[in-house]
Amino acid sequence: MSGPAGRFAPSPSGDLHIGNIRTGLLAYARARQTGRRFLWRIEDLDRVRAGAAAAQLRVFADLGVVPDEEPLVQSQRLDRYAAAVETLSAAGLVYECYCSRRDIQQAPSAPHAPPGAYPGTCRSLGEAERVRRRAELAAAGRQPALRLRTENAEITVADGLLGTITAPVDDFVLRRGDGVYAYNLTVVVDDSASGIDEVVRGDDLASSAPRQAHLGGLLGAAEQSWLHVPLVLGESGARLAKRDGAVTAQELTALGWSTADVYAWVWRSLGGDGGVDLGDRPWATIDDLVDGVDFAQLRREPSVFLPPTAADASTFADGTAPSP
Repeated sequence: MSGPAGRFAPSPSGDLHIGNIRTGLLAYARARQTGRRFLWRIEDLDRVRAGAAAAQLRVFADLGVVPDEEPLVQSQRLDRYAAAVETLSAAGLVYECYCSRRDIQQAPSAPHAPPGAYPGTCRSLGEAERVRRRAELAAAGRQPALRLRTENAEITVADGLLGTITAPVDDFVLRRGDGVYAYNLTVVVDDSASGIDEVVRGDDLASSAPRQAHLGGLLGAAEQSWLHVPLVLGESGARLAKRDGAVTAQELTALGWSTADVYAWVWRSLGGDGGVDLGDRPWATIDDLVDGVDFAQLRREPSVFLPPTAADASTFADGTAPSP
């Protein structure tokens, strides 16, 4: 298949929690509403738990969501990432970095660099110094990281929910010192190859969009649009995590939640029970979500999920009964 597409790209590090699931369902709904293909990417270059990728796909299949193509698996695409780095290197835009995290934290900021930016320690080293530093790392069983040479300029992208996102683009990592290709590189290469022209994902990744837009331009990728949706938080106000209790699909199923209950909670979490017109009754299926969600009026505030316990498994955390 060809043509524009949207995607969901979870890391197979464990079971998906309800916040991840809501983001994936919104990505699917947006693709269906706009006539895009819905694709799935398995980002398995870093933290991987055996069987997690298949389990994540099963959860979405149970919710009525099946990708339009076989999932793209990042660990099978190392040659594509290497080729992208070679393209950038040939343009003089890649250099080796020998710094540890401590080195970066302790180094003084570079003049005119934004706060938190890489200070440029290894940017202009002479060849003799590079040979020495490379040998030191090799003796310790390590290799240099590879960084993109930038001008620390601020880049602005448009977002369908957040308006404009402006962030500085520093000399960010393309390949880590352990040889793993970095997220900002792989996501750009894979989105371009798959025809992803709109990215729907959690707003915790919004600050990455300017970096990815800049890198995409350097690699000749088509321009993308962005839609960063609000996160689901735990009771503490921090991003929802598995330590918060029964938050995964498997845990909620064990407590008696049905597919309809999941969709009813998504409806409530997006404002369906007050303030946002998402239909007269809670959703029960993926078709209800696709027909009912209006991204133009999607609220920007995060939602809070209070995990049910065995004692209240028959009701939602807000006290309302699950839909039958």
